[in-house]
Amino acid sequence: MWIGFLFALGAGLMWGLVFVAPLLLPDYPAAMLVVGRYLAFGLIALPLALMDRAALRELKAADWLEACKLSAIGNFLYYLCLAAAIQRAGGPLPTVIIGTLPVVIAVISNRRNRARDGLLPWARLAPSLALIALGIACVNQTELSQLAAKPQANFQHYLEGALLAVAAVACWTWYPIRNADWLRAHADRSPRVWATAQGLVTLPMSLLGGALLLGLHSAGLPPLPADFSLPLGPRPWAFVGLMLAVGLFASWVGTLCWNEASQRLPTNIVGQLIVFETLSALAYAFTLSGQAPAALTLLGIALLVSGVWWALRIKPQAATKPGASSKA
Repeated sequence: MWIGFLFALGAGLMWGLVFVAPLLLPDYPAAMLVVGRYLAFGLIALPLALMDRAALRELKAADWLEACKLSAIGNFLYYLCLAAAIQRAGGPLPTVIIGTLPVVIAVISNRRNRARDGLLPWARLAPSLALIALGIACVNQTELSQLAAKPQANFQHYLEGALLAVAAVACWTWYPIRNADWLRAHADRSPRVWATAQGLVTLPMSLLGGALLLGLHSAGLPPLPADFSLPLGPRPWAFVGLMLAVGLFASWVGTLCWNEASQRLPTNIVGQLIVFETLSALAYAFTLSGQAPAALTLLGIALLVSGVWWALRIKPQAATKPGASSKA
């Protein structure tokens, strides 16, 4: 349990780096960051695949198809929906919606996977979920206040952004549950190899996405500005270096740590540990800005940590089979 907890913590620390890239490269459109991140992930996976080529050859066609689905939905579609939501509605509203992920995943997993992982008693799980939900609300209170202070904002844009953020939540609710299904069904397989396999399939996807961006730019169509200098933008060395760093740490190492956690922990527990991504992103953002978090933000962080600690103390119970008699 605690080894899985530490791996989930490592995944959160790595995934938090994803939120740093737009801050360090504000002159790069989100679509360019998406393609750059996963192109780097795919290229980094190539030498790693050589090291694990024997284990990768053992994967069947169905396994590679599953890796494609996971990468397409959990990587590309999720990040595109999130980036587009922020572009349409700004940061506050999508952040609040995405912040519900730990609660959504925990609730769905506790119902869906009770036969495999055991059922976390709802009475004991409720305080954990309440603490996490309250912590998310506290952390995002400042952003919500800023959103409320803009009565002149375009309602249609906010509605579109909200719908895109909900789509992002759906993508990343589906991803960890399906990913955990494969890992738990293949307990003899290495989580590292599975992370590399997902990296490999992102390579052709990112190349296709890059070609699409080039074609749209040549035709004078969005999402890239007309004066954007291709192929690497206005700061090529900064872009390449940061994409390689994010591709290695946030994509491969983060996926590896998450796979290790998913193979050790019930999905209804590991889903709540996504809060580490939020906490890491906050820590990195405050470090970059040089500002200390507000008292309400610190309270929210304390509530999030308390909720996770509470959840880890809950022991799953064997699910009662439908129609089973209560008599001995």
